Amino acid sequence: MKLSIPALTLAALLLCSSGARAQTDIDGLMMAKNNFCTGPMYQYSAWKNYWEGSLNRENLNLGTVSTQTIAIMGNYGITRRLNALFTVPYVKTNASAGQWKGQAGIQDLSLWLKYMPFEKKVGPGELSLYTIGGFSTPLTNYSIDQLPLSLGLGSTNTTLRLMADYQWGYWFGTASGSYVVRSNVKLDRTAYYTTEVNYTNEVKMPNAAQFNLRAGFRNGTWIAEAVLDHWNTLGGHDITRNNMPFVSNNMDATRLGANFKRENAFTDGLSFIWGGSYTVAGRNMGQSTAAYAAVVYILDFSPKQKQKKQDEAQR
Repeated sequence: MKLSIPALTLAALLLCSSGARAQTDIDGLMMAKNNFCTGPMYQYSAWKNYWEGSLNRENLNLGTVSTQTIAIMGNYGITRRLNALFTVPYVKTNASAGQWKGQAGIQDLSLWLKYMPFEKKVGPGELSLYTIGGFSTPLTNYSIDQLPLSLGLGSTNTTLRLMADYQWGYWFGTASGSYVVRSNVKLDRTAYYTTEVNYTNEVKMPNAAQFNLRAGFRNGTWIAEAVLDHWNTLGGHDITRNNMPFVSNNMDATRLGANFKRENAFTDGLSFIWGGSYTVAGRNMGQSTAAYAAVVYILDFSPKQKQKKQDEAQR
């Protein structure tokens, strides 16, 4: 019944290009050295049915729960093999029925370092291996005790991801696995009930794992990919019958989606990205449908590019 997976997956919705390459924290591509890509993204997701434990049901006191997200992201090529990324999202939630009021505000800052230690021709294609480290933490003191309309879960997360990408001509496949360590969170009350009464405001958050598979087509102009993503909370408990969700619930979700990108549209460095996903299976999660669109642009800060601009200015 939660509105979305935490902000760690938001950066994966944005694709920044460098020539014929795209790059996020969860794809098998890298940003060129001294290139900086940035731009806004808009996403809309909504669900009417959700999983209460393993039971798929609806709640007439909520109606349709929707989430709108506007995010600014950027990534910078420190070297050809090392990239740094960030994401800052503004989130607004709403329920179409009942007395619950949605929330709005800035959610969590996400930071990533992405390193490619191995790149080699294997068979008819090229194999690349990656290690990615992530960190996210709330930027505002939003309420975490009003799920499913809370902006997020309020935990500080540290993520380690291992990834492999294989490209054969214009076709590719990418597989990754992540482990997420989540900090404890605090409620605005002195006691709560999970499977027993807890006389404290501190909640221990279970860690989580994420698995992602993607495959498709990419060249110097287009990227089109199908995505399978699975989020597995490693512990927690189910929503009890006709009760509210809780921050430490066992929230699992399997999503199918597709992403598309048009690179160098109208001018070099400008790209349009769009796509969507659908939750096909879950536990204590909304069965959401999501769609997004983004516009991104590349800024080249390489010394050669700076000198070219200086020469043009002197003419």
